[in-house]
Amino acid sequence: MNNMLTKKEVVLIHDLLTLEECACKKARLYARTVTDVKLAEEFNKIADNHQERFNTIFNLL
Repeated sequence: MNNMLTKKEVVLIHDLLTLEECACKKARLYARTVTDVKLAEEFNKIADNHQERFNTIFNLL
């Protein structure tokens, strides 16, 4: 079985990693910016979820 990725697959994975990283950074920024503690906690949970997806995708490579 061929384990090589096609160029299109590599581009798609790269795009997914970029989007997950961007979403994580934005959620962390929002968590630091808001004054409501509960809202900040929710943004941090969102960021953690994006970070986990990023790591999962990255580790597949």
